[in-house]
Amino acid sequence: MSTSPLSLRSLALLTGLIGLPAGALAADPVYPPGSRFGFEPAKEMVVSRRFTGFERQNGGATVSVVELPAQAYKDLATNFTDENLKTQGLVVKTRETLKLADGREGMLFTGEQPVEQPAGAPALHKWVFLVSDPSVTGIVIGQTLPGAESDEAMRAMLTSVRVRPALTIDQQVAALPFRVTQNAGFRPVRVLGGNSVLYTDGPKDQMTNLEQPILVLAEAVQPAPSADQRDAFAKAALYSNQTMKDFAIERSQSFRQNGADWHEIVARAVDIPSGTPVVVSQTIRFQPDGYFRAVGVVRAQDREAMLPRFRKVVDAIAF
Repeated sequence: MSTSPLSLRSLALLTGLIGLPAGALAADPVYPPGSRFGFEPAKEMVVSRRFTGFERQNGGATVSVVELPAQAYKDLATNFTDENLKTQGLVVKTRETLKLADGREGMLFTGEQPVEQPAGAPALHKWVFLVSDPSVTGIVIGQTLPGAESDEAMRAMLTSVRVRPALTIDQQVAALPFRVTQNAGFRPVRVLGGNSVLYTDGPKDQMTNLEQPILVLAEAVQPAPSADQRDAFAKAALYSNQTMKDFAIERSQSFRQNGADWHEIVARAVDIPSGTPVVVSQTIRFQPDGYFRAVGVVRAQDREAMLPRFRKVVDAIAF
């Protein structure tokens, strides 16, 4: 396997989870729900709801975590040269190889990320920590505004990392920030970033040419659009799927259900890789601090059997 240099900016924006478990002791490792990587958080750092990792309660500091296959570590360690990291926004000042608990190896890079806007803004302090485990590779990215967290506190937090055994798919689903109370015959295949899950109906986990229907459930924590912008927002979200083309909307409507505002679209489209005609069902539940989105895709000839099942799952989601 060859791993190309990764975008640290993209990695840092991945995923969003829920808050710090009640009763966790400061000296105990805290694991973001669904993550295998736990830390002893710095004093004001709590588990983020916006991404997999931690953030300072009053802003100014974050620690994000990305999990990759175990074999990725060697290639990443080779590719993370000063030159490559600089193209990703990290001007490296120090690098060191560390031995962690249970003989795990890590490579810690420290430096700054220059800030272009606004003019004269201070550079972010930044840490990139590659963590090797026989079963998983971790990329831990820490960044702070000057004065938000001390370098000593950030280093102590990053190097406190612990890796727990792989979670079962059911454990990962249970850690999502919403509850799937009815699967309507679908089964979970993969949890992504702690805030989204892929379901399918059929024996294959790796699907090509839409051999099986897929249903993706995800929660995003970000400002929700106002009521008059929701239809445009929903259509833009639908069209953003780059694996489909030639969208033709059959139905686009807002409705109120269980005390919340929803928007639903049913559309025809074409799956680009296979050229297969498909039907897409997108349902969005708007919340004060974000939204929940469900997207189901099925071959056009199977729509009558699958669309009611997609809706049955969505109607039973608990928040």
